[in-house]
Amino acid sequence: WNLILDTNLRGSFFVAQAVARLMIPRRYGRIINIGSVTSVAGYAGLGPYGASRGGIRQLTMSLADDWGKHGITVNCLAPGWFRTEQNKILYENKEWVEYLCDRIPLKRPGQPNDLDAAMVFLAAESSRYVTGQTLLVDGGISTGATRALAASPEKPPDSR
Repeated sequence: WNLILDTNLRGSFFVAQAVARLMIPRRYGRIINIGSVTSVAGYAGLGPYGASRGGIRQLTMSLADDWGKHGITVNCLAPGWFRTEQNKILYENKEWVEYLCDRIPLKRPGQPNDLDAAMVFLAAESSRYVTGQTLLVDGGISTGATRALAASPEKPPDSR
């Protein structure tokens, strides 16, 4: 619990404070925190991780409110399920990957380059009126609908 919260939540807070000290005198800056789909949906076995990422989501909103008057935007990029060094063992299990993909509306886990455009947007001048937001890049898994349908014995007809 402490290690996860110290790394994810406290780390994000202290880094944001450090860079804001440089941005405030310039009256301009972009802070992009890294969150997770676990900040908006619960996942069994990921309580501490989800709590830390949910905290980052709330921190993002608070800092946006605090620092907006200094020309600083603070947003959060929240990836869904991506293969990482931390979870690579899960992706070695074909059944688990199949189970996961059944619950993602786009039917696949994220690829690293799926985050590129979102990150560039949040850092760009074109996002100057976007602050305090969490941008989910998750293939739609946060909608929850596919997870619920996958668990139901009968699937409703296609909405076409």
